[in-house]
Amino acid sequence: MNPVLKIITALLALILAAGVGLSIALAALYIHYAPTLPEADAVRDVRLQTPLQVRSADGRLMGEYAEERRIPVPIDAIPQHVRDAFIAAEDERFYDHPGVDVLGLARAALNLVSTGGERSQGGSTITMQLARNIFLTRERTYERKLREIFLAIRLEQELEKDEILELYLNKIYLGQRAYGIEAASQVYFGRSLDELELDESATLAALPKAPSTTNPIASPERAEIRRNYVLRRMLDIGTIDEEAFETAVSRPVLSERHTASTEIDAHWVAEMARQMVVNLWGDDAYRRGLQVHTTIDSRQQEAANQALREGLLEYDERHGFRGPEMRIPDAAMEDAEARERALLAIGVHGRLLFPAVVLKEEDDAGVLHVDGGRIGEQQILPEDREWADSPELERGDVIRVRPYIDGRWRLAQKPEVTGAVIAQAPEDGAITALAGGFDFFENRYDRTTQAQRQPGSAFKPLVYALALREGYRPEGTVIDAPMVFNDPALGAEWRPQNYTRRFHGETTLREALANSRNLASIRLLDRLGTGNVHQELDRFGLDRENQPNNLSMVLGTGTLTPLQLNNAYGVFASGGRLNSPWIISRIETVDGEVLYEAPTERACPAPCTSPKGQDLPLVASSGPLQYTDPVPVLEPGVAWQMGDMLRSVITSGTGRRAMELGRSDLAGKTGTTNDYRDAWFAGFNADLVATAWIGFDDNRELGRRESGGRAALPIWTRFMGSVLADQPEHPLERPDDLVRVSILPNGQRAPSDDTPGTTNQWLLPHQIPERGNVIPGDGGNGSDSQQPELVF
Repeated sequence: MNPVLKIITALLALILAAGVGLSIALAALYIHYAPTLPEADAVRDVRLQTPLQVRSADGRLMGEYAEERRIPVPIDAIPQHVRDAFIAAEDERFYDHPGVDVLGLARAALNLVSTGGERSQGGSTITMQLARNIFLTRERTYERKLREIFLAIRLEQELEKDEILELYLNKIYLGQRAYGIEAASQVYFGRSLDELELDESATLAALPKAPSTTNPIASPERAEIRRNYVLRRMLDIGTIDEEAFETAVSRPVLSERHTASTEIDAHWVAEMARQMVVNLWGDDAYRRGLQVHTTIDSRQQEAANQALREGLLEYDERHGFRGPEMRIPDAAMEDAEARERALLAIGVHGRLLFPAVVLKEEDDAGVLHVDGGRIGEQQILPEDREWADSPELERGDVIRVRPYIDGRWRLAQKPEVTGAVIAQAPEDGAITALAGGFDFFENRYDRTTQAQRQPGSAFKPLVYALALREGYRPEGTVIDAPMVFNDPALGAEWRPQNYTRRFHGETTLREALANSRNLASIRLLDRLGTGNVHQELDRFGLDRENQPNNLSMVLGTGTLTPLQLNNAYGVFASGGRLNSPWIISRIETVDGEVLYEAPTERACPAPCTSPKGQDLPLVASSGPLQYTDPVPVLEPGVAWQMGDMLRSVITSGTGRRAMELGRSDLAGKTGTTNDYRDAWFAGFNADLVATAWIGFDDNRELGRRESGGRAALPIWTRFMGSVLADQPEHPLERPDDLVRVSILPNGQRAPSDDTPGTTNQWLLPHQIPERGNVIPGDGGNGSDSQQPELVF
């Protein structure tokens, strides 16, 4: 035989033997590892973690929480250019290989030799990555690589290529806690996959190799380099043409972190519900797809947000412009993309205040020219910034602008003052709207449930209600005159004053409450006994420990939260019953299994087919917010009388501004504390009880004349005007325990109902005087009114 042929034959035999040996070795290894590998069918059963979702009463999404953010999508809903981008970046022969790309492995092996054993290229196909992500660890060992190869081959034998690609694109980690391409699309760009441009798809496809360090939020520069690499690969393999490539690489990488796309802005409520559910099920609550249904009315919630933000901005404008928020360097000002990137990093405040950079201070017409980034270049007219008293602004100054009337934009600034709006349904205490501040993401502190503030005169109705319960009449009289107290509990000598610094002598309880007269209210509390009243405060759901046991109590010098005050006013609106505020009506699994349902018709309207009343300890950090049965604490007649007296606050007292709503069914009370640190308005009709509060978190002064009627009442009227706009008037229904009685001007009961000069009053039996007698302690030109002025 020819020597050359002998050599060739020997080499072929050697190669064949090596191949057979390698095949036998691989077969032996496969037999060894096969029992430990999961079946391919198990991949189809992999349950992607479903997040916890919190919804309003009408089913709108308010919050979504998960350890891993995932939004699974089927393969036919994934745009072709998204699939092409990932295939170009990760596995260009995906549709041709059997799960293992021999050329890719060979390239990785050569790289291993050339680097002296350093493993810098893995040669993993999409199928191998899927196998590793679902079933295996990320440790870099040869044994793990073998298991990955064998499992990939098994997957390819059992699954279609599109099934593998769908699972991979829904499973892959892409940074910023986003798993899967739909979640990543919404996190980085705030849009769904079908809305992405080619360059944005390439940005996502560039992430799998280093998702934490090359994502467009962490490093726009590195993200752009990787994105352009992916686009070049797409051009090389022919999935895009030159024109598409040039257009895509010319676009800037602009991204900011987007939270879960919610349908209504109710983040404080959603966070409250999240805490409750996690207290019950721990971290498993984030994985099992729980649906938490709340009592929030989405229409009322949006009205609360708008009313609070507008009210805070109005207050802020009254107190002047504090100057630009920051400056953008001159170098960045010359680059439109750099300007836009800087404004994106600053972000929108409270969904309302957009950052904008000054381009030109003003033109001949006094118009301010700004670049608002995402909202484009805008012009601020002189009348839309006159509140700022003509500030000197320079090119590069960053300010805030907000949408205004007729498509105009108005100069604004992030308000330092804050506030809260809380609303409940009187019949059962369900929280229907809750706004805990201007911007949840700026400060998550919930002022409705956590801020302990002095209520000022908004506390007075609680004392007046207890007086009615003790036999006083709304038209009974009390003395409004100067007093001096030497009370050890109050420290030094105390000389209380009315807000107006004037006093009015003999006045009815109705007038004293309507005009918020401090001296008359202090005298009333003194008659009742501070200890007696303090002991009764739990009737209104208040913590007695937070209220002083002295005469200053009636002036609201203790502390409570807006929710506590609102719930206390709910006693008047509900006919004398104390409800516990609550927010969760139902919790169910993603499959519809009911885990909890509040035992009330609000949660389970008739016919009720699911179990009710499970005893679950739903407790948040701010206290119990679980439904409980209401407790009668005042006679229905007392509650109605208080509603009628508080209606006088609006018709003739400190709350007259609410008359602009043109309704006769509203009742409420202003509250202002010493040095104007807190401003309140709490009020109701038969359908809704709501409270607005405004103040500074650090308890500094709001400023002279910033009373409850000026600072808080406009927020309340804006909210109530919005939610009641299409609702008929619904005053409190007068209960049967009240009797119509004719009363003489001196406070005595008339000898007969047709006695001239009498007034008709609705009274409880124990409030009715004997005919011809004065009610004990009533004052109406009787014995008490004729006593000399007392100095305590």
